[in-house]
Amino acid sequence: MNAWNAAKSADFRGPLDVTRAATAVLDAQDTVIGWSPTAQDLLGYRPEEIIGRHLETLVPAGDAWAEQSPDASLSTSQSRAVRHRDGRLLRMAVAICALAKVPDGAGSLPARVLVAAELGAHRMWESRQAMLHGLATQSPVSLGIYDTELRLTWANTAYVREVGLPLREFLGARADELYPDAEFMTDGYPRTLDAVMHQVIDTGEPILDLHLVGQLPSDPGVDHVWSCAYYRLQNARGQVLGVCEDAFDITGRYQAQRRLNLLVEAGARIGTTLDMTVTAREITEVTVPDFASLVTVDLVGSVLDGEEPGRSDGRVPTLMRVAARSVHGASDGPPTGPHRVEYPPGSLQYRSLSSGGLVRDEGALVVPLRAGGTPMGLVTFLRDSHPSLFDKEETELAEELVIRTAVCLDNARRFAREHRAALTLQRNLLPQHLPPQSAVELAYRYLPSDDRAGVGGDWFDVIGLSGTRVGLVVGDVVGHGLQAAATMGRLRTTVRALARLDLSPDELLSRLDDLVGPTTEGRPATAAGDGGPPDDVTIGVTCLYAVYDPVSRRCTMARAGHLPPAVVAPQRGLSFPALPAGPPLGLGGLPFESLEIELPAGSLIALFTDGLVEARDRDVDQGLEILGRVLSEHDRPLDELCDRALDALLPDGPAADDSALLLVRTRELDARQVAAWELPTEPAAAGQARELATRQLAEWGLEELSYTTELVVSELVTNAVRHASGPLHLRLLRDQTLLTEVSDTGHTSPHLRYSASDDEGGRGLFIVAQLVQRWGTRYTPYGKTIWTEQAFPPRYPGAPRPDG
Repeated sequence: MNAWNAAKSADFRGPLDVTRAATAVLDAQDTVIGWSPTAQDLLGYRPEEIIGRHLETLVPAGDAWAEQSPDASLSTSQSRAVRHRDGRLLRMAVAICALAKVPDGAGSLPARVLVAAELGAHRMWESRQAMLHGLATQSPVSLGIYDTELRLTWANTAYVREVGLPLREFLGARADELYPDAEFMTDGYPRTLDAVMHQVIDTGEPILDLHLVGQLPSDPGVDHVWSCAYYRLQNARGQVLGVCEDAFDITGRYQAQRRLNLLVEAGARIGTTLDMTVTAREITEVTVPDFASLVTVDLVGSVLDGEEPGRSDGRVPTLMRVAARSVHGASDGPPTGPHRVEYPPGSLQYRSLSSGGLVRDEGALVVPLRAGGTPMGLVTFLRDSHPSLFDKEETELAEELVIRTAVCLDNARRFAREHRAALTLQRNLLPQHLPPQSAVELAYRYLPSDDRAGVGGDWFDVIGLSGTRVGLVVGDVVGHGLQAAATMGRLRTTVRALARLDLSPDELLSRLDDLVGPTTEGRPATAAGDGGPPDDVTIGVTCLYAVYDPVSRRCTMARAGHLPPAVVAPQRGLSFPALPAGPPLGLGGLPFESLEIELPAGSLIALFTDGLVEARDRDVDQGLEILGRVLSEHDRPLDELCDRALDALLPDGPAADDSALLLVRTRELDARQVAAWELPTEPAAAGQARELATRQLAEWGLEELSYTTELVVSELVTNAVRHASGPLHLRLLRDQTLLTEVSDTGHTSPHLRYSASDDEGGRGLFIVAQLVQRWGTRYTPYGKTIWTEQAFPPRYPGAPRPDG
């Protein structure tokens, strides 16, 4: 039976009511002197068959009814066996009640009344009575009955207890008078309790699970949340009597759900970036206004700089305010950026810093930010409205929020430290200033990737080589961070070292490929858990290396998976040389090929990394087209062209990768600066070489270097005649220094050695090395060249500038 049917069939008198039950009237000797029609129906005896007979006819012997006091109630019943006229024993609910005191000797007068009813019906009635009594006195659900004028006419114990006043003091009040500031949290209903009850009375449709927030008269200033239901009351004839309200206080459940929602929101919104200031701002956005009226975040100064939080030595660390938010004019943080804050001794913040623990007071809660047990800062929660006190659950919630924030802040701090170290390393490894070169005029730009992407491995370099030549390098290490920057530094150093050996571009890349290949030999071990790749993982590297000779105006280049250079030659226009791509460095075993082109003086060469021309919304071909349009105005100053290229290709700066651009304009060494001769391979060639060199130095006004140059030329030519074959070539170059070169067809490099006192030879090259500034050997497809370099005399005006 459902609740509605149970309500309609409710009987407050019950089955033992004398008007409904089987009733027998007994005299003082328990003789039946009265018998009701219902008794005849239930037990089968007609009045003439039972009147005058003893009670034992109905109640078997041995089960006699106990003597009842005169004030015994008919509602006090017991389960008894009662005999039917046909002999059956029926288990029934039986009650007996004494009537008025019967005088002695008046045996025929009524003395007691016995009533009996079906046991099942009586027990059902008792259950309903117990339920109604429980709802009225023991139920945690507040029940109130309002009449058709919406005035309270009855309330159960829970309702009275919740209001906190005697029932007589608010009986007859309207709901809106009891809860004047109540607000509905459920949409789609009238906005006042009176209107809700009117709707229920008018339509007869109940309203269920209406969430209401308000304050109790007995507990002002504290919000409670109730789940309410309203349904119409009417009698058996259908007459509307009023409306019943049942309300259950779900404040605890609501607060728990709200705390859970706050934790879920914190998990989604705190730590979205690796920026400490942004992370600090995020916890204030999550907790204001739902948890606190004002939230501030203060970090230890060293932590904000990315350093490890230092352990306390008894002193209160310096704090920097990095975020603050208030319900009264919310802001993302301090308007002037992070700034120092000081807390006086005795303040909650000072006490928290001193003790390292959580501190709370009326309306204030200070929770330390910790990383590995070491304080990183403080989060202060303040309330200026009720309830101002942070209870136990709210304190635990604040601690959980701060723990999550501390983890994110520590990650951001570690990233900031690594990023700063990588950026410093990268900037130190890149050339800070490129010395002027006779072979080329140059300009360059380097844009490191933004803070989100981190530091990359792009690099460029310009290397002065023997014979006034110049090496041009651009490369890119795939990845970001310290590893990419460190790899870039190693490669740049290696390229410079290999370039000094005067290797051809393809050979240089081959040797570089061997060093980058997948081998663990000679690499530092990777610590477990440091986040770096395994030692046997090849790091992707691309590189382009070119050598330009201002004497021959020839440029030789090779590339390893890198983009080709852009070349703009006077009278020829823009081109991208068909340079064989070559594999990226590190694959090993694949060949590299060089391409040699002749460039008129004044040609423009652009070397760059893919970060310059490639973007998320633009492919490489589009980027190259834009770069070509900029370079087409090649007569402009190189610095201006660099800036124009960046403005056109990266107007908002690099988004995900470093960008490097190296522009060079070629020069041709003036014929007045070069003197070259071919010599026979015979002993007399040494004397001839001395005469030619002396005569040329006199023409250049460098007589002061004649003696040294004669010794150098004599030694180098003599060695060539002795150890090589074929024609010999002598060349003098007057550039920023005096360069002397002797070329032959041999491939054996002379070695500097110390001769004993009794040796007849072997001292010549040692003497040469002491007299010149630098010397070395470079190899060509046709042999080798031994070169020396001498500084000009202090007062020598120098060679004419290549630009005139």
